[in-house]
Amino acid sequence: MFGFEWDTSSNWAFATSIFPILMRGLLVTLQATVLGFFIAIVLGLVLAALKSARLKLISWPARFISEFIRDTPLLVQLFFLFYVLPEYGIVLPAFLTGALALGLQYSAYISEVYRAGIESIPLGQTEAARALDLSPRRTFGVIILPQAIPRIIPALGNYLVSIMKDVPVLSVVAVLEMLNVAKIIGDRTFNYLIPLSMVGIIYLVLTLLAAVVIRQLDQRLPKRGIPLK
Repeated sequence: MFGFEWDTSSNWAFATSIFPILMRGLLVTLQATVLGFFIAIVLGLVLAALKSARLKLISWPARFISEFIRDTPLLVQLFFLFYVLPEYGIVLPAFLTGALALGLQYSAYISEVYRAGIESIPLGQTEAARALDLSPRRTFGVIILPQAIPRIIPALGNYLVSIMKDVPVLSVVAVLEMLNVAKIIGDRTFNYLIPLSMVGIIYLVLTLLAAVVIRQLDQRLPKRGIPLK
């Protein structure tokens, strides 16, 4: 009636044929997500510790750096790492550059998550540690942080999903993640509907799975802290 015909058999055959190729892009997407998230939680913890330092000479620069990272677009940071650093002799592979940009961007947000979790611990915990003559490093690593982590799992999980959904930005520096692969398939076959729809469905499934895992972790981890042996 409208001049549009949907050939189910041929479309299913096309979807089946490109599925293995999309899976390769999915692997790159997952690798960038995991590496970027790992960088973010490590740098975020460092920033949170520096921002909470009593010495203003340490806390103020850390806060400035955190605000600068949060207030500048991810794409600008990605271009800076990919195009500017080589001018100073620092050349990184596109994938590593992209993962580093993701981790750097989200470390500023995650540092605030850490800060909120740390501040939720009663002050009496720190005072008790001082009474026991524990060093600040041991107090933070053994008493405060294990109690803070279970409280921030939902927020960390949300940022993990956000990082995964931001991975397609890496296509601008020629990282062959899943969406970029789908676009290339569309460019070569002039059929964008099927590959892009498949990517959307895969992202939906991944997001739902991540939500289930995060919910399980949030329910299973003891709110009083992770026991250290």
